[in-house]
Amino acid sequence: MVSFKTVWLFSILSLSFFCFASWKSSNVGVKGLVLLVGRALLVLGLVSWLVSVVAPRISSLALRPPRSFPEAPEDEVEQKRKLARREQQDEYSQKASTYQENILKPRQEAKFRKKEEHFYRMTGEAWKLSEGYALGLDQDSEEGAVLGEEDFTSESPNQEALRRRKLPESATRPPPPLEPPRQKRIIVLPEEPSNGVDGVVTIALRCPSGRILKRRFLKSHSTQVLLDWMLKIGYHPAIYTVCTTYPRRPLEIGKETSLEDTGITSDTVLNVDEKDPST
Repeated sequence: MVSFKTVWLFSILSLSFFCFASWKSSNVGVKGLVLLVGRALLVLGLVSWLVSVVAPRISSLALRPPRSFPEAPEDEVEQKRKLARREQQDEYSQKASTYQENILKPRQEAKFRKKEEHFYRMTGEAWKLSEGYALGLDQDSEEGAVLGEEDFTSESPNQEALRRRKLPESATRPPPPLEPPRQKRIIVLPEEPSNGVDGVVTIALRCPSGRILKRRFLKSHSTQVLLDWMLKIGYHPAIYTVCTTYPRRPLEIGKETSLEDTGITSDTVLNVDEKDPST
């Protein structure tokens, strides 16, 4: 490192050479040269003072050794890291177990119960969802009061369960007698007479669909054959009836009433009308 004296000597020599060169290249006299040298020395002294004041501080700051902290043993640092890692892991495990117990487990149990209930309802075993009740609880007190000191120790478990079982009334009630099946009525219309026979009338039925059907009957036939004919063509007497054209009224129907009795003595047109629900 260059010493301070060497720098000071080099500065004086440089300043002297600069002043001499400036004086040679200018028209300044000796007096001006002296003033120039004095000013240069003043500036040089001021700079030297600043350097002497600031340089030690800068060198002290630059050359100050760094602060040294006591180094902890590596084993102790590693133990602290392991302890902090274990505490963090325990905290995460506790949070996970709490979340599983309070949220996941109730959610899974509710979903399982819903699936189980849906399965039992689909298989027709919804009774398995009820808690049930013990059999024979209401009968024990009555049997104890009636039987007194009677001993049931000789009964087998099956016999005791059968004695205490309380069956519903529908299971003990005898089934009602079966009604004999109704015989299906076979509709047989009388043979259609020919046109040349005496007492023959042609009846035309005007259906609700607009279709008109014609058939010949004898005046002596009962009006019941009209209902049989109507049923045979697809109109049930429970819903439809036979009406006259004018005036529009239901025709009197009966097994003892003939067509002639109702006023049908010639070819007639009758209507198939739907019955009035109020009647």
